[in-house]
Amino acid sequence: MGHALIVEDDEDSAKMIAALVAREGHTVMCAHAIAAARRLIAMQRPDLLLLDLHLPDGNGFDLLDDPEIVKDTMLVLMTGQASLETSIRALRLGAADYLVKPINPQHLKGLLKRLIPPSQLRAELDEVQELWRETGRFGHLIGRSQPMQRVYRQISRVAGTAVTVFIHGESGTGKELVARAVHDLSRRRDQPFLAVNCGALSPHLVESEIFGHERGSFTGAERQHQGFFERAHGGTLFLDEVTEMPPELQVKLLRVLESGTFMRVGSTQVQQTDVRIIAATNRDAAEAVARGKMREDLLYRLNVFPIGLPPLRERGDDIALIATSFLQDLGRQEGGTKRLTPAALARLAAHRWPGNVRELRNVVQRAWVMASGNEIDEEWLPAGGSLPEPELEPALGQAFAPAALNGHRNGAEAVTPPGAGEDQIVIEVGMQLAEVERRVILATYERCGRHKERTAALLGISMKTLYNRLKEYQQ
Repeated sequence: MGHALIVEDDEDSAKMIAALVAREGHTVMCAHAIAAARRLIAMQRPDLLLLDLHLPDGNGFDLLDDPEIVKDTMLVLMTGQASLETSIRALRLGAADYLVKPINPQHLKGLLKRLIPPSQLRAELDEVQELWRETGRFGHLIGRSQPMQRVYRQISRVAGTAVTVFIHGESGTGKELVARAVHDLSRRRDQPFLAVNCGALSPHLVESEIFGHERGSFTGAERQHQGFFERAHGGTLFLDEVTEMPPELQVKLLRVLESGTFMRVGSTQVQQTDVRIIAATNRDAAEAVARGKMREDLLYRLNVFPIGLPPLRERGDDIALIATSFLQDLGRQEGGTKRLTPAALARLAAHRWPGNVRELRNVVQRAWVMASGNEIDEEWLPAGGSLPEPELEPALGQAFAPAALNGHRNGAEAVTPPGAGEDQIVIEVGMQLAEVERRVILATYERCGRHKERTAALLGISMKTLYNRLKEYQQ
C-alpha cells in the first residue's frame, strides 16, 4: 500500500481518480492548485504523484522546480494529449508515465500495479552495473567498449520512464536485446514483451497481425484474432524494421501513439491499449522519410529517445569477449570446453564483421563443430572477408559430386551414383531451388544425428532459419 497525491483542478475528476486509487488499497489526497500541492507534500511525501499540467496558478511542471520534491516519488503526468514536447519534458523530469485525459480506469489500474519506488529501481540498476563490472554482461548484452558503455547509460536513463525509444543500427548488432534490456529494467517487467518484425509480416496480413481482426472481416477470418497491441497490453511492444511498415498502417500506428486507442480490422469498436513502444531500424530513417517510405510525423513521434548501436568492428576487445561467451554457451549445450588460441583471437579481431554479432555467433558455432580438439585455431575462422569451406568426411563430401548430376542430363532419369550411401543425395538438373534446399537441409540434419546446432553451423545458417525450415518440412 502506498500514498498518492492527485493534483487536478477539476474537482469531479479528482474525486473519480481518488476513488479508483483508493479502491486499489492506497491512501490518497487531492490538491486543486500548485500551492495546495506544495503544502500537502510538505506534510507527507507521496509515493505516487498524479500531476495535471494545466492548473489555475501555473503549469504543473512548476511544481517540479525543486528536484527533491519527487526524488523518491513515482511521477505520472496527466494531459489532454501526449505530445512530443510533453514526452521530452517528462523524460527530463524522470516521469514514470503519463495518462491521457479522460483517464481510462484500466490504464490507471495497470499503472498502480507497476508502482515501484524510484529508490528500488536505482538499487536494481546498481546490481546490474555491478554484474557488468564483474562479467561484462549488461542484461543479455555483452561488452566493455566505450561505445557500448554509452548504450548502457542510455538504457539506464530511459528504462524507468514511459518514453518511446527508437533504436538504430546495422543488422545483427543486437537491437532486440537492447529493447529487452529496457523492458527488463522498467516497471513493466512483469508484463509481456512482444517483438514484431514489420518487414517479415505479409503485406496482406500485417494490419490484422498488429491490430487484430473480427470474425468474418475478410476471407479466411474464421475467428476473432487478438493483435500484438492487445497481447502486449500492460507491457512492451518492440517494432523491428519499422521503416518497412506500409504507409497506410503507419497512419494507424501514429493514431495509437497519440491517443492510446485502435480498432480491430472489421470492427467499429474502439479498443484501449496500455503499451510501451520501442521501435528499431537498420536503415537511415531520415533517408526513408525522404524517399517516402516513412511518414515524417511518425518518425518524430517514435524518435523521442534515440539509441544508436555501434557495429561490431568498432567495439575492439568486445569481439573476443562475445566469442568466448558463445563458446561457454556451446560448452553447456554440448558438454566439454573449447578455447580460442591467440592466433584465432587475432583473426577475429581483424575481420570486418559485416553481419555483426549475428555473424560472429555463426562463425563460433561453425568453428566449434570443425575443431577436433579443445583448441580452436585460425583454420576455421574468416580470412579476407570469407569463410573457409569445411572439409567434410568423404561420404558426405561425395553427396554433391558431379556424378550425381550426370544421370539427369539430356532428359535422362536421375540415377544414384555408384557406391552411393545414405550420406549422398541426388540433385537433378532443372530441379527447383526450393527442393534443392529442402534435400540439402534434411540430409545434413540426418547426417548430424538430428542435432540442430551442428546442422546450422555446418550449413552456415542461423538457428532461427533452420527451425523455420524444419517446421516447414514438418520435421
